Amino acid sequence: MSVPLPAPLPALHLVDASLYVFRAWHSMPDEFRDADGWPTNAVHGFARFLLDLIERERPRHIAIAFDEALDSCFRNALYPAYKANRDPAPAELKRQFAYCKSLCAALGLPVLAHREYEADDLIGSALVLVRAQGFRGVIVSADKDLSQLLETHDEQWDFARGVRWGAAGVKARQGVHAHQVADFLALSGDAVDNIPGVPGIGSKTAAVLLAHFGSLDALLERVDEVAFLRFRGAAQAAVRLRQHREQALLCRQLSTVALDAPIDDATPPFVRGNGDAGMLAALADAVGFGPMTRRRLQAAAGLAETQDPPQHVGSAP
Repeated sequence: MSVPLPAPLPALHLVDASLYVFRAWHSMPDEFRDADGWPTNAVHGFARFLLDLIERERPRHIAIAFDEALDSCFRNALYPAYKANRDPAPAELKRQFAYCKSLCAALGLPVLAHREYEADDLIGSALVLVRAQGFRGVIVSADKDLSQLLETHDEQWDFARGVRWGAAGVKARQGVHAHQVADFLALSGDAVDNIPGVPGIGSKTAAVLLAHFGSLDALLERVDEVAFLRFRGAAQAAVRLRQHREQALLCRQLSTVALDAPIDDATPPFVRGNGDAGMLAALADAVGFGPMTRRRLQAAAGLAETQDPPQHVGSAP
C-alpha cells in the first residue's frame, strides 16, 4: 500500500525588486516619459516583469522588497566603504523607484522597505517569520548572496533566465553549501558590494578551506592546521588568516543577511490585497502605460476591465 506524499508547503514569493528595476533601467529604451518629462523606462520594464511573474505564478502570498538604505544601511556604520564603489542613483532613477513602489501598492502587493536595512535583510526577515507559520520561501532574485537563506523547502528563482535551485543546488553554483555562503564571502570578498575579504584568499581557496573546516569560526580556531593542508599556498594562507582575522569577522557581518529587520508596513504571511482602481488608473496615466499594459494590470489587480482611456503621445503598448 502506497503512502501518500505530504502536501507541499504553501509558498511565499519574495521579490528582490531593486534588481529588476535596475535591469529595466539599463535595458529598456529611454523613450517613455511621465507628465513632467521625466523618464519612466524602468517603470515600464518593472511592470512587465511583475505582470509576467503574477500571470505565471498567481501567488496568493507575495512581498516586494525595495532598497531604501542606499547610503544609510547599518553596514555603512560598521564599514563606511561598504558599497562605496557604486555611483549614487541618479534623480531620474530614484523617481522611478517611487513609481514602482506605488505600482505595487496599486496592485495590492505588500511592499517591504526600510531606511537602515537592505532588500536582502527584509527578504530574510520575512522568510523567517513565515517559516514559523508553515510556509516555504521562493526568492525571486539572481543575487548569489540570498542563497544563504535557503533551507530544505525553499528555492531561489533567477526569473530572467528561468533557472530555479534549492539549498542542495547552491554548492554546484557557488562551490560551498548554502549555510556557508556568508563565510565564503567573508574570506573571498565581494567586489560588487566592496567587501574586501581576506587579502590573497580567492574563491577557490575559500571553498577548499570551508570544505575542510566547515565554517569560518572553526577555521580561525584551528588556523595552525592550515599550513599543513595540501593545496598551493597553504602556508601563506595561514599567515594571512592570522593577520586579517578581525577583517574576516567584520566581512562576515557585512555579508550575512540580517534576519531581524523590522517589517513595519506589511503583515505575515503577506497575503495579496485588493487592487486600487483609482490609484492604478492615475499611475497608468502618469507614466504612459498603453492599453495592453492597462488591461494586464487591471486583471492582475483583480479589477473589472474598464474602457481604455484615449492614448497620449509616447504611451507604450
